Amino acid sequence: MSNELVRFSVAMPEDLLIAFDELVARRGIARNRSEVIRDLVRDALIEEEWNNPYHEVVGTLTMVYNHHEGEVGQKLDDLQHQYYQQIISTMHVHLDAHNCLEVIALRGSSGDVRAIADALLGMKGVKHGQLSTTTTGQWV
Repeated sequence: MSNELVRFSVAMPEDLLIAFDELVARRGIARNRSEVIRDLVRDALIEEEWNNPYHEVVGTLTMVYNHHEGEVGQKLDDLQHQYYQQIISTMHVHLDAHNCLEVIALRGSSGDVRAIADALLGMKGVKHGQLSTTTTGQWV
């Protein structure tokens, strides 16, 4: 694959272009239309890779839970030990006397990472959580 830039043109309605230019401006002075379009294409390709349950991906799972409720801390630890090959790192933060923040870095097949995240987020005591995903793909 060549990293040589190739030019192409895109036609779109003027109102869509105006909204797109506003997005480009919000992303900062180092961004231009071409860079933002490349970002959008990368995002679409990464999303497509996530649709393949066998493709290797990485992600972070962020959760807030009440550690007093239903032995959630022990259950989270047990599940993390069960998936030690996919869970590559964790960070635990005490938010207050009852609530904890857990950030878990995962790596594995898309299907495995989603299943682990669903299992963790579905535990009693987990108040909120979100899986943020990306890929190890070579999109530059």
